[in-house]
Amino acid sequence: MNELTQLKREFTRSSDFLVALGDQKRQAIIVALLDQAVVKSGLQVTDLVGVTQLSRPAVSHHLKILKEAHLVDYHRIGTKNFYYLTHQTKNIDQLTHLLNHVTEIMQCNQQ
Repeated sequence: MNELTQLKREFTRSSDFLVALGDQKRQAIIVALLDQAVVKSGLQVTDLVGVTQLSRPAVSHHLKILKEAHLVDYHRIGTKNFYYLTHQTKNIDQLTHLLNHVTEIMQCNQQ
């Protein structure tokens, strides 16, 4: 298979993940959820409203996209949902492979 054909397939496989990562508000949510030193059990939508300056429905929408990208999950305590970053790295690994592949092609083209 041609290198560029393979690269196109890798981009296609990573496109939804890249869209999920590409939004600044979703990036702010990810950064807030990474701060697990402060919050071990996860964050509620109301916590994320303060971080993102978005409405509750908007935060919920962004969380849905992050859940679909397998970056975020939640657990329920009583009636409260607590969101946290998943430990699934398949999409991150796939993106890393894609970026490494792009770098290899760029370096080969410079020679």
